[in-house]
Amino acid sequence: MAESMRGLHRSHRCTEVSSANIGETVTVMGWVQKRRNLGSLIFIDLRDRSGILQLVFNEETVGKAGYEKAESLRSEYVIAVTGKVEKRSAAVNENLKTGDIEVIAEDIRILSESETPPFQIQENNQTKHEIRLKYRYLDLRRPDIQKNLMLRSKVAYLMRDFMMKEGFLEIETPMLCKSTPEGARDYLVPSRIHAGHFYALPQSPQLYKQLLMCSGYDRYFQIARCFRDEDLRADRQPEFTQADMELSFVDVDDVLEVNERLLKYVFKEAIGVDIQLPLPRMPWQEAMDRYGSDKPDTRFGMELHDVSDIVKGCGFSVFTGAIENGGSVRGINAEGQATMPRKKIDKLVEFAKGYGAKGLAYLAVNEDGTYKSSFAKFMTEEELAALVAAMGGKPGDLLFFAADKNKIVWNVLGALRLELAKDLDLLDENQYNFLWVTEFPLLEWSDEENRFMAMHHPFTMPMEEDWDQIDSNPGAVRAKAYDIVLNGTELGGGSVRIHQDDIQEKMFEVLGFTKERAHEQFGFLLDAFKYGVPPHAGLAYGLDRMVMHMVHADSIRDVIAFPKVKDASCLMTQAPGTVDEKQLEELFIKTTEVE
Repeated sequence: MAESMRGLHRSHRCTEVSSANIGETVTVMGWVQKRRNLGSLIFIDLRDRSGILQLVFNEETVGKAGYEKAESLRSEYVIAVTGKVEKRSAAVNENLKTGDIEVIAEDIRILSESETPPFQIQENNQTKHEIRLKYRYLDLRRPDIQKNLMLRSKVAYLMRDFMMKEGFLEIETPMLCKSTPEGARDYLVPSRIHAGHFYALPQSPQLYKQLLMCSGYDRYFQIARCFRDEDLRADRQPEFTQADMELSFVDVDDVLEVNERLLKYVFKEAIGVDIQLPLPRMPWQEAMDRYGSDKPDTRFGMELHDVSDIVKGCGFSVFTGAIENGGSVRGINAEGQATMPRKKIDKLVEFAKGYGAKGLAYLAVNEDGTYKSSFAKFMTEEELAALVAAMGGKPGDLLFFAADKNKIVWNVLGALRLELAKDLDLLDENQYNFLWVTEFPLLEWSDEENRFMAMHHPFTMPMEEDWDQIDSNPGAVRAKAYDIVLNGTELGGGSVRIHQDDIQEKMFEVLGFTKERAHEQFGFLLDAFKYGVPPHAGLAYGLDRMVMHMVHADSIRDVIAFPKVKDASCLMTQAPGTVDEKQLEELFIKTTEVE
């Protein structure tokens, strides 16, 4: 039966007790990790968020009643124990922070009993994630998950600490906002007072932080909750946390400089990693041409080679057809992989098809200099030799080629490059390769919408030297936009914002907005811009993604206390759920059954 805490005060967390406390009486509280009964002695491993401490029970010091209580303990019982700290009588446990000491119990209270948990509370538990997330309150007791969340807390503190010292003000922006187009789907919140009207949960504080710059706050910062109704992946959740900022009277270099120092400070203080500054920068076009990705993992080579000029006159119609249709032929060199089994190559071909490829051509350079290839019969020996030379190929190498529109070729080879790196174990998780990707296209063409869309958002400043092409060649206009990339993951992104009326109006025009529609959606911002707006720029980090990399987690779920699963539901609370008809009536909502 559970006992009271009356008159009892915890003196230490488990691993706050050390050899410096030998001879002292301490009171510790936590969960029973393990019980070992050796007859005259009972050993209990006590666990709290700090770690594990060994408790020793014998009748002589704890009394018969106390010893019987210790005998009754099971995993996950919550107990309070008072006792004397002593040097370990048995061998030191090098794996524990408290491995050289133990507490000889003099008093015990059972504060709460526990049923047998559905899985063991231990590090790196291999229980199916569906079960772990159903019992997330138990899963969160795991030491590895607790370390992740403690590190996340520390990272948020370090960011706040740095930003305050740099003159940023932490200002909260609304959760109930106006729904705006462009971007991911909004989560909508019906209004009870305004029938038929809806708020949207913020996808980011973008418009509000720009208004704060208009209001003269100069430097704004917020650890902000954001929401996007989109399909989930390992590094995405429907609700997530951004470390968001905006600065006035700055250009690209100013934003990048302060963020480089922020990253250096946070990574050093949080996980002891020294980041060398300045961080490398790479224009978007170069990133796509070399890596097939706007968030390239630069921890390994295997870069793309454009071989269009080499093969444009060859007899292989797949190559020549792609070039004639305005596309390209590009390849990657998997060095030393010429002996890869055909079955594995076929698997990679299927993988490439998942990224839009119609197929994948390959050419193995045998050790004797001969070729094994899916297309060699369509090309002369001279053409093949020139192709291998252009790819930097040598005996023992395996070359893969994609031929299609540039966008598809980049997607396919960018993904294939990463897949091969995983297969060949080329990724060092203790290496932190940061990279700024800059000069993104301002616009990208949407076949679905049959118009240009903003690659970032409609308030992104174009590069001044490209602006004269906005009517004649909109797709060639670059933006003052930048992403910070770590090991192939976009940690954050931002841009310099438009602060001139004429450029903003033209931007809306190019995006297909009428003046009326632009004012209907963004009127409050456009009105604010009439009253003196400073040049401003900003950036936002995905805090969850950053911590995920710091702890080498496979999924963002491992650094979020209560995450959702792939269909955006919560297995623990069963959200989303149905609501009473009365609630729906108050909100003027009717639901229809979907088969």
